[in-house]
Formats: sequence, C-alpha cells, structure tokens
Amino acid sequence: MTPPPPATVVLSPHFDDAALSLGGLVPRLPGPVTVVTVYGGEPASHHPVSWWDGVCGFSTAREAYRARRAEDARACALLGVDSVVLDHPDGPYGDGSDLTAIDGFLAELPRETVLLIPLGTNQPDHEKVRDRALEVIAKLGRALPLVYADLPYTGHLDAWGTPGVDAALAGSHLCGLAYQDMTSRHTLRPVHDLTLSDDAWAPKREAVLCYGSQLAPLAADHGMLLARNGPLRAERVWALEEAAVPLAGRSPGDGEV
Repeated sequence: MTPPPPATVVLSPHFDDAALSLGGLVPRLPGPVTVVTVYGGEPASHHPVSWWDGVCGFSTAREAYRARRAEDARACALLGVDSVVLDHPDGPYGDGSDLTAIDGFLAELPRETVLLIPLGTNQPDHEKVRDRALEVIAKLGRALPLVYADLPYTGHLDAWGTPGVDAALAGSHLCGLAYQDMTSRHTLRPVHDLTLSDDAWAPKREAVLCYGSQLAPLAADHGMLLARNGPLRAERVWALEEAAVPLAGRSPGDGEV
C-alpha cells in the first residue's frame, strides 16, 4: 500500500535542526510529518575531516556522516516523523553549488502540504535553505510557508519565551537580523508560541540527546544548551504573508475601486 503524502513537511538544514527547533511542537502538527534534511549528502572520500567534525571526535568525514545518519534515524523514530535526506553535502564538504535538490522535492509535494522553513538566525546554511525554498515556492506558485525560529540561535534572545519576543527580535542586532530581513519583505504572524511544559520537554530532550556526537561542541558555543530554562525551552512559528504595499509604492493609476 502506498503511504499517504505528508500533511506537514519541515525543511531541516542539518540533521539536528528539526529536533532542536521543533521537537516539542512536531507531535502537535498535522500528520503525517516528514522532516527533510537538506544538507544530508555523504561527503566525497577525498575530503579531510572538517574542523567541526574533528571537535566532535571523528577521524574522517564519512565516519561523521554515518554516525549522524544513525543519530537522526533514532531521533526521527522518537519524534514519530518520516525522514527524507537530500544529497547536498554539509558546508565544509560541499562545492558551493545551489541547493537544487529542494526544487525537485517541492515540485513533487502536494499543494495542500504545510511547509515549515527556518528563519535563518545567525546561521548562513539556514539562510540558504530559507532563501532557496522561498525562490522555488514563488516559481511554483505555492502558498507561502510557515517559518520557524531556529534554535539554539534565536533562543539566546533575552526575551525568548515571553510575549515581547517579536518586538525584541525587531530591535536586536545579535539575534534579530534574520527576523528583520524577513519582515522587510513579508508580514510574520505568530501561529505557534509554545513554552514547553515538563511533559513536552521530556520527549524533546530525549530526541535532542540522540545527536550526542554534537552536544559537547554545541554546549561550548551555546552555554547551557540542555538547561530546563535554556534556549530550547520555547518554540515559535510564524505564518508568512505578503507585506502590504505602502501608498508611496503604488504605481500611478492604482486607485481604489
């Protein structure tokens, strides 16, 4: 029997981003849910191990890749989601080419499927995924996607998890540049604002722990990553809408009907 198409698709730049950013919300999204890892390709054999993978304890690029695939399979099973892996190698192992695998995947996706893409806070790979997805969506004439706050990056905002988070993002030069970029082109309307209860935190924490090879260096960069009141404690998703055209930007003859 052919499985049903996904009701929700999460574009996850790397293997851990969906769990870090949406591990509490995923069980509440319309199912079935598919997580699509964009930078999921295997490195070519000639690549030496990257600085990041070396810090994670790996000796070769392929050793790191295979461990990450296994970690991701465990996390996706815990979250109850399907997994799709696109063939773009992670940044240090790529050739800088465009993320063209996104094009084909989105072209085959049912139009009613809800798509979530990353905001792109302080992470160039996330920005590339976001911008490529938006470009392809526009060409296909699909509905605009939902946008999720990438964690732990956005979670370092002092107002994270409070009612004032959007205003804080609009004024922050540390955590808000991606938000400000998006709001210069679109209207962002919050549709999910989740501060995790203990019951929701426990399974998210379990899924995040599946990515054990990266937790030590992530903690070095992001402090108390797994603290109960740390950057993963809240999750936020916005609906992306076309920005209203200001009066000054209307063409002559664009009168009201």
